[in-house]
Amino acid sequence: MQAQRIHLAAQGLLNKPAARAKAADVVGAIERMRLLQIDSIHVVARSPYLVLHSRLGNYDPQWLDDALEKGRIAESWAHEACFVPAADFVLHHAWRMQRSMHWAYKHADRMHREHREGMDMLLSRIRDNGAARAADFESETRSAGGWWSWKPEKRWLEAWFALGELMVTRRERFQRVYDLAERVLQKLDPPMDRALLALDHESLRRRFILDSVRALGITQARWIADYYRLKPSVTDKELAPLVATGELISVQVADWSVPAYVHRDHAALLAQATAGKLRATHTTLLSPFDPVVWDRARAQALFDFEYTIECYVPAPKRRYGYYVLPILHRGRLVGRLDAKAHRREGVFEIKALFLEPGLEATPSMLEDIAKAIRASAQWHGRPTVKLARSRPAQIAAGLRALLR
Repeated sequence: MQAQRIHLAAQGLLNKPAARAKAADVVGAIERMRLLQIDSIHVVARSPYLVLHSRLGNYDPQWLDDALEKGRIAESWAHEACFVPAADFVLHHAWRMQRSMHWAYKHADRMHREHREGMDMLLSRIRDNGAARAADFESETRSAGGWWSWKPEKRWLEAWFALGELMVTRRERFQRVYDLAERVLQKLDPPMDRALLALDHESLRRRFILDSVRALGITQARWIADYYRLKPSVTDKELAPLVATGELISVQVADWSVPAYVHRDHAALLAQATAGKLRATHTTLLSPFDPVVWDRARAQALFDFEYTIECYVPAPKRRYGYYVLPILHRGRLVGRLDAKAHRREGVFEIKALFLEPGLEATPSMLEDIAKAIRASAQWHGRPTVKLARSRPAQIAAGLRALLR
């Protein structure tokens, strides 16, 4: 239980927000997590905004867009496509320069070899005419849709982004606006520390390992590589020198057969947990792409919570629904709900809510869950909440009353 709470504390999810959110809190939350995964599915709200709402409560989503335009954060390939703190962008840039290839870089490199003339013309147009969206390019080639069937210009823009020649200077209605990297870098705040470009591969990998452990709070060696998609996997042997220097603290967690690791920045948090003094007070809905649940093995081991992002699963094979939000309640993942925001009607629909098998649905738990759902619905601007069904079925009537 205390290991769970260290993890949630590091992620900013242990306790309720202490004060009304401010614009600076958006950047602070991303700095705490080290990255914020981007996904464009808009059934409820786009994932990065949901992840921030889980941590900040009621906040203005425009603050995320503003932070990008002002250069306080940047977009980069990291875990996947992510927002990263401005100060970290140089590390991702150096990693790419060393050809430590994420799949996106490999694909982009191949595309440039195969479409050099078109890609070079597109880059020249942006150099001469300024920032552009994919929608600014009219292509004769129209496709049926899907990631790999974008029009050529969209694919070329993404390829130049992966290769580092273009960056995202801002977003308009969540559409990327691309500009030359040299122009976007000029507005980064803080400015890019070019001395870090000299870091060798080993030093960069060490930095990413340490940042991953700090973001995770407490972790097994096998969970570390996934955070930044490092290859090869991280091992206890590789972490031993970091323990020897005091940068990491090795601890033993009950019921874990392998060592756990905590960053030295969390030494005070570890002391609280060892004394059994970490209390969890926060109840909220999580995005399917929240760092707490995106690693299935970690979520299973830490929370005994089996989770799959089912929007990528064929409908007949889904167990819970298309866009399923895990329910975090006072340090535990106690269930999930399949939700949809109906913007025109002002309705936040819960197609189904599932509590974990064998869980006792106490009145206080249901009240906290209902408050979290109402808070999310209000933030979405969909104040009417409709619950279709639940498991167990007998909690539905009580929840509907609490949701009114």
